[in-house]
Amino acid sequence: MNSLSGRFLILTIVFVMLAEVMILVPSIARFREEYLLNRLERAQIATLALLADDMIDMSLEDELLENAEVLNVVMRRDEVRELMLSSEMPQPIHASFDLRDPTALELIRDGFARLVDSEDRIIRVIGEPVRDAGLLIEVTMPTASLRAAMVDYGVRILLLSAVISIITAILLFVAVRGFLVKPIRGVVGHMKSYAAAPEDARRIITPTAGISELREAEDALLALQTELTQSLKQKERLAQLGGAVSKISHDLRNILTTAQLFTDRIEASEDPVVRRMAPKLVGSITRAVNLCESTLAFGKAEEAAPVLNRVNLSSVVQDVLAGERLASAEHEISYSEDISSGMSVRADPEQLYRIIGNLVRNARQAIVATGKPAEILIQAEENAENWIILVADTGPGLPEKAREHLFTAFQGSVRKGGSGLGLSIAQELVRGHGGTLELEKTDERGTTFKICLPKAEQAFEGL
Repeated sequence: MNSLSGRFLILTIVFVMLAEVMILVPSIARFREEYLLNRLERAQIATLALLADDMIDMSLEDELLENAEVLNVVMRRDEVRELMLSSEMPQPIHASFDLRDPTALELIRDGFARLVDSEDRIIRVIGEPVRDAGLLIEVTMPTASLRAAMVDYGVRILLLSAVISIITAILLFVAVRGFLVKPIRGVVGHMKSYAAAPEDARRIITPTAGISELREAEDALLALQTELTQSLKQKERLAQLGGAVSKISHDLRNILTTAQLFTDRIEASEDPVVRRMAPKLVGSITRAVNLCESTLAFGKAEEAAPVLNRVNLSSVVQDVLAGERLASAEHEISYSEDISSGMSVRADPEQLYRIIGNLVRNARQAIVATGKPAEILIQAEENAENWIILVADTGPGLPEKAREHLFTAFQGSVRKGGSGLGLSIAQELVRGHGGTLELEKTDERGTTFKICLPKAEQAFEGL
């Protein structure tokens, strides 16, 4: 009985029986009252024979008492209490019960007491005669037949309750199977079918349930399956893109390696401008070659674990800003830094360059799109736990759509033709350092990103 419908069947039987048991005690109390009232009525009828003929023999009197199932009958008329019928009392009277105006609690209490008391006792019962035939009538009677009748009545009630509970449970069992179990099995079947081929959009559930709770479950499953199918398709496209990038990186690495061979000649040039720019060109080509090799080494979207060393932060920032100044030479963008020349952080220098470079490049592209002058500022500070790097700009700020998928690849870009990879890559690299990258503020006055790199050694364990 581990099924839902089977448990409903058992619970229905149990609950119906419990309800009947709760009703049983008041029912037996009511039965006892009616039984005693019936004996009073029989006793009153027996006295009519005596009233019709004052002289009746003892055998007839015994027969009347036997038919009424009482031992004595007392009538009270006109303030006179008169013993109408009598027989020998086998034992003293145990208790008296007045049925003229009993409360429900008294009836239940007396009925329960009689049901649990198996000893045959003599009781006095007082009531009102029917049809106003006197002021009161009282009888004495044994309790054995009363208790036997109450037990028989209780057993019949319990048997009837069992039959009712079984019939009710069967009906509920059928109803539950039809209205709940069958639709739930349908949902489970849809889930199994979808799990076998989640890329197949034809296996996505179509909500059909008429029950509101099941319909909500089907709607939620529909949304989940739709989102998962889209995510799987996107991951498939990303996997395909990763393969293409690996091929491009292979050829690009070869081209850049060839370009590195010419850097020695460039460095030997007598032109002072060329000699000044040559080291930066060499550094850029070296970084590009390293990136291509990293892409080929892993062939997937995961980044290599950072090689942590002490890095002069100001030096890395200056390299980033130098490249960005060249890229925005035709635009009114000013670059500045507020970093102590002696500040060093524990980081992978190449990955740190890419983190800051992606943030600054995104800011520059957003500012260029507006055609207005602006400023990009990089600041750094430290406390006992972290190094904190702020990349701020006075650009147009991020629109609401971009904030919803800010760090999601291919979804966070707001620039036409942009891939939305910059922030996603930066966040992944920062996480590799055990740190966090978050958007601190953005509005029409500009945007600020905050990088936190932990100082604690244990933050880098397992990298």
